Amino acid sequence: MILYHGSNMEVRSPKIIKAKRLLDFGTGFYLTSDYEQAKKWAIRTTARREEGVPTITIYNIDENKFDELNVLNFNRADKEWLRYVSVNRTDKSARDNYDIVIGPVANDQAIRTVNNYLKGYFTEDIAIQLLLPQKLKDQYVLKTEKALSFLKFDEVKKV
Repeated sequence: MILYHGSNMEVRSPKIIKAKRLLDFGTGFYLTSDYEQAKKWAIRTTARREEGVPTITIYNIDENKFDELNVLNFNRADKEWLRYVSVNRTDKSARDNYDIVIGPVANDQAIRTVNNYLKGYFTEDIAIQLLLPQKLKDQYVLKTEKALSFLKFDEVKKV
């Protein structure tokens, strides 16, 4: 399977760096199977950091190796996904034992729904109803060195 990482620089040797921000699936190395999503991440990261060039690093990973890892896979933005994202978006000390977490990415519209849920404006059921019709892209988060060892660098593309 091909996965993309969008950033302000090429990343030939990925590392797990503790995030300075609260992200959907916590600390890890974020990728997507959607080239356009990676492109958006690259442009946003470059703008936020005010340095570098929007860059997409392309990798291959053997999905058969997932059997050797502890993988959490959210097929859609459901209650379990909302709870997991909520914990990671509110608690910097949140920890779990997963090697890889896969699921929908909370885009701009989805994150507004999640934030309104976190503020208590929406119930869990209403938040899910608002999230379901959205066509959310995927994200793969490699959270351990073991998971990173299965990721193979392929090429780099400037956006």
